[in-house]
Amino acid sequence: MDALLGALDRLIAKKRDLKQAAMQQLLTGQTRLPGFSGKWETKRLADIGRFIKGRGIKKEEARSGELPCVRYGEIYTHHNDVVRRFNSWIARDVAATATRLHAGDVLFAGSGETKEEIGKAVVFVDQVEAYAGGDIVILRPTGCDPVFLGYLLNTTPVVAQKASYGQGDAVVHISASSLGRVQVKLPESAEQSAIATILTDMDTELTALEQRRDKTRLLKQGMMQELLTGRTRLV
Repeated sequence: MDALLGALDRLIAKKRDLKQAAMQQLLTGQTRLPGFSGKWETKRLADIGRFIKGRGIKKEEARSGELPCVRYGEIYTHHNDVVRRFNSWIARDVAATATRLHAGDVLFAGSGETKEEIGKAVVFVDQVEAYAGGDIVILRPTGCDPVFLGYLLNTTPVVAQKASYGQGDAVVHISASSLGRVQVKLPESAEQSAIATILTDMDTELTALEQRRDKTRLLKQGMMQELLTGRTRLV
């Protein structure tokens, strides 16, 4: 079983490296997908949508009900590129003072500990009622594939721009107006969607491998518990 766990860890690491390489090539236009050749346009984030702010949701309210929400700290600890599951749930009265999310919204962490991490982005794609708390800056884009943006806005060139706009030392902040000045290169919408599909498929494969590894590790721990306590005896 240790050999299987080792093999899974190595495969996961390899898949992660492949995804990072694919992101670098596809999201910068260095590698073009078959059938696409149009010029990429440089645009400011303020030109592709409008910004709104998250509101409310205190830490003690994050387990108060059944409505899903995203808090800014969870963007750093639980989400990468796309919101795939929720970690906090609020009551209806709390939701009344929070910002409701729309499918396709891009969420930026408006506060953080370092300029290098400020403005980490995730995209919300579900057709469910969900909310965003305070210290989240929301971009509601039009004419762009939101999943493409979720990946693009965490690439090295964009991260460097966000870091340059971060304000503060002990706690770093970034505003909607600063995020609006961030420049990105965008292909036509069809190419955006094609790239987003490839990266999503890679993430799906990675998640399946990670779940298999975690189940195998739990099985190993369970077997060790049975054998080392004598509850199960070898023949």
